[in-house]
Amino acid sequence: PLPSYDEVLVCTPNTEEEEVELLVRRALSPGSQDQKIYCLLGADKLVYKVSERLEFHFFRLVQSSSIPNYRFIIFCNAKAHNSYVITAFDAYKVTFPCYSKTEIQDYLKTHLKVPTGTAPVAQAFEEPHQQNIKFVFSERAGMGK
Repeated sequence: PLPSYDEVLVCTPNTEEEEVELLVRRALSPGSQDQKIYCLLGADKLVYKVSERLEFHFFRLVQSSSIPNYRFIIFCNAKAHNSYVITAFDAYKVTFPCYSKTEIQDYLKTHLKVPTGTAPVAQAFEEPHQQNIKFVFSERAGMGK
């Protein structure tokens, strides 16, 4: 299924520590094992202070968590060599091959479809072929998007 609003945080230089901590807590807290995959997109754009706090919260919660198989993915630009996040999580780094735009579109059309009877948020963007991914950005986090 398409990710829900509580699973993805699109990072910018204005992303605050509280937003990052909330996502990390969701991913590593008891009850998060309901097949959700939590993602930080563009984490290389975080300012130094927020990046440092991301590292702190993540490793603190991993040590205190009883969840052995959490699902937490941090996406960074491979060319952002001066990013604190890339350095801090280097041991977990996985490089993905480059795919063409057509290959990505074909994959998404095949795998990401809005199932019948899903949450109203997914249905708001429903098209005849049910093959859409839309991003909704807001200046205020967690305001019912």
